[in-house]
Amino acid sequence: MEVSAGIWAATIVLIAGLLLFDFFFHVRKAHVPTLREAAIWSAVYVGIAIVFGLAVLLLGGGSAGGEYFAGYVTEKALSVDNLFVFLVIMSSFAVPREDQQKVLLFGIVFALLARTGFIFLGAALINTFAWVFYFFGLILIITAGNMLRSESSSDHAGDNIVVRLARKVIHTTDYYDGDKLFTVDDGKRAMTPMLLVMVAIAGTDILFALDSIPAIFGLTQDVYIVFTATAFSLLGLRQLYFLIDGLLDRLIYLSYGLAGILVFIGVKLIIHALHENTLPFINNGEPVDVVEVTTGLSLGVIVSILVVTIAMSLFSKAGRAQNAIAGARRHATEYLDLNYTTDAEERERVYRALVAEGAQIRALGPKYRQKAREEEELQRLIERAVEQHERAVDEGRESSPRP
Repeated sequence: MEVSAGIWAATIVLIAGLLLFDFFFHVRKAHVPTLREAAIWSAVYVGIAIVFGLAVLLLGGGSAGGEYFAGYVTEKALSVDNLFVFLVIMSSFAVPREDQQKVLLFGIVFALLARTGFIFLGAALINTFAWVFYFFGLILIITAGNMLRSESSSDHAGDNIVVRLARKVIHTTDYYDGDKLFTVDDGKRAMTPMLLVMVAIAGTDILFALDSIPAIFGLTQDVYIVFTATAFSLLGLRQLYFLIDGLLDRLIYLSYGLAGILVFIGVKLIIHALHENTLPFINNGEPVDVVEVTTGLSLGVIVSILVVTIAMSLFSKAGRAQNAIAGARRHATEYLDLNYTTDAEERERVYRALVAEGAQIRALGPKYRQKAREEEELQRLIERAVEQHERAVDEGRESSPRP
């Protein structure tokens, strides 16, 4: 698809404008987004991405439009998986709820910059070396295998080597000072955990780019489509985080679906590499006559895999159990952490969620109830949270004026 410099400039201005709008109208003032706010703005950003895709379809033709939507859906799905890692990192750093938006927006901007760099690097490699498609295909297949291996939360904890090095080199506080990156501690300038969590997020963004860029190049080699599909998949990710926060643990089969998609695209890349083959030890350096996978088939396979795995996760009893247990642990920890938020409504929301998850656990079958009972730490957390809430209620009654 031929794209003029003017269209490139207008697209970059549009994306930058949306990010600036997000910062000045939503993130600049620290607050906890309501479910309604998150739902509305998630829908707005998805709508913008769809309208842009329809414009590509109208002006660039069916092939370009199909490539854009296939790339957008794939990148969006990978972004949802990335949200779980963001959740783990922010939990490990105990980021106050009001300030999580700023961390997420930073992560989105850094991810966009990192992926843009990889996009142009990948395009340059593809134009120079046809065998890069073999390399990209193998990367995706290996990544798919890594997705299927069992991982613990500690695998994605924020205490990585960069963070440990930063703590040793720079004086760091153990507390947050609002959303400030630096503060004054004992008369000395010190780094706050807010900067450390951004460093951790930035590190994971680079790793995500290594997975996502080969995936979208397996669907289209048009740099403009790769860039716009990637950018629009990232826009609105902050709102989506607060919208599906309670569902992330429930999507137990999403990793299987994403692994299947990456394997499919990896094989597609290898087939394309065979079609463009120049390696002398394969078919004497001549292209191999193979049938390439069409964009329409790619889009159909990707959407079908996502629909099936998400539906299986949402209707799975194991998924409901995992979601309830993980949610109860997270909400009990948040409620007990008085630094988590100063918003009384948010603390009440967290407690209501904890009560609801406790009821869900009790309503599960004997196997899942026993699993929850076996986690002694979880039971102690819930008991402490209930006791603290009851004390807060009693104190509130005592301090309220009597009629």
